[in-house]
Amino acid sequence: MSRTRKVLGGITRAAVGLLLFAGCAGEPSAESARETDMNERVVKTDREWQELLSPEAYHVTRRQGTERPFSGEYLKLKDDGVFHCICCDTPLFASEAKFDSGCGWPSFSDVLASENVEKRMDRSHGMRRTEAVCKRCGAHLGHVFEDGPTPTGLRYCINSVALRFEGANRPAAEAKEGAVNSDTGD
Repeated sequence: MSRTRKVLGGITRAAVGLLLFAGCAGEPSAESARETDMNERVVKTDREWQELLSPEAYHVTRRQGTERPFSGEYLKLKDDGVFHCICCDTPLFASEAKFDSGCGWPSFSDVLASENVEKRMDRSHGMRRTEAVCKRCGAHLGHVFEDGPTPTGLRYCINSVALRFEGANRPAAEAKEGAVNSDTGD
């Protein structure tokens, strides 16, 4: 652990200790700390997003672009897990909601938590569509259509490059490797 992290960790522990001593707060749990972090808005400059993301992820998430159909790494992934926002790591979609719509992009019938995904009117390219956006950081994810399966009737058509997959039983790197092997039949 770096000296800076040790000092900052000590300051944080001291601040929590003072709050406890003053009777102002109970000791925060790891879960409540994570909830607080996930509820905080993520704001970065355009330059910071460019440094953080691949050029394609930047184009899609920050410039409302679209990846080529049938090119996304998660299109055929069938592993159990959760799909997170590539920009801020907010959990967005569960693998149980993923289905094959044949449209060329990963499709989901519902979001993991409604407070994590915002729907906005999109009138770009002479069309009227509903855009799906990460509520925490404003990343463009894709679009929502009303031609999905029951019970929601919705199809969240999402760009793979806007997502990061976390497998239920193995690290993301292994899940990605497994997805490549499953596509080739290995």
